Amino acid sequence: MTNSLASPNSDRLTKVLLSIRPEFAEKIFDGQKIFEFRKSVFINNSVSHVILYATMPTGKIVGHFKIGGFLSSGPEDLWEQTKFGAGISRDYFMSYFHGRPVAHAIRVLSPKRYRSPIALPSECLRHPPQSFRYVRASFSRGVCKFFCSG
Repeated sequence: MTNSLASPNSDRLTKVLLSIRPEFAEKIFDGQKIFEFRKSVFINNSVSHVILYATMPTGKIVGHFKIGGFLSSGPEDLWEQTKFGAGISRDYFMSYFHGRPVAHAIRVLSPKRYRSPIALPSECLRHPPQSFRYVRASFSRGVCKFFCSG
């Protein structure tokens, strides 16, 4: 697994806001899902954290996790490497990546669920991202402060 992380202690690092189904967010927080699968991944190698936006009916930012690296491979190979922590069925995985030559997995480390979900700041985002969006955020005493990235 490649890991291209910069120091996670800097509040100036770019984070990624990732849209995810609420049931998958729950599996991340309870440890069943240690890989988040994507058809495409972000290329900014200074990204250290993923901020989780749970899609409807939740419609809020529910937590974050540290990025432990990325895996990219053909779907069959990626499934074999990640099935122990996929948190989804093989059928669901294969359906999601149907027709794709490459599948991607983000390794989830230290997931943190927020006590109170956070509404998307209207001054930053009019709509949640379809997949992901680069943002700036800082984490202090269990609170996420979320900022627009331009």
